[in-house]
Amino acid sequence: MKNKRGQALVEFVIILPIFIFMLLAIIDVGKIISTKNKLESDINSLIDLHTFDLNELKNNLEKTNPKAIIEMKEENEFTTIYLKEEVSIITPGLNLIFTPPYKVKVERSIRK
Repeated sequence: MKNKRGQALVEFVIILPIFIFMLLAIIDVGKIISTKNKLESDINSLIDLHTFDLNELKNNLEKTNPKAIIEMKEENEFTTIYLKEEVSIITPGLNLIFTPPYKVKVERSIRK
């Protein structure tokens, strides 16, 4: 009977980089989804304050999420609040799809 050790080693060497790429890609996509969910929660908390003072919103946001960037835009009778945060991509090759640093953005429009 022939020794099958060499064949198993070759198969392992072929599959290992694909497995590592998939694992890192899952971690990166998970970080993006987690960041988006956190920003969604933060923006909902800010809207519950019912204040349209940008400085007060920034102060409240810095307590919960210091990495997030807040912007406000007023149009006619609506105020739009934007929250943005950058997520670093660690997977080689995935940065071609998600340009690093990937910017996660959420927005809400509120009637004055």
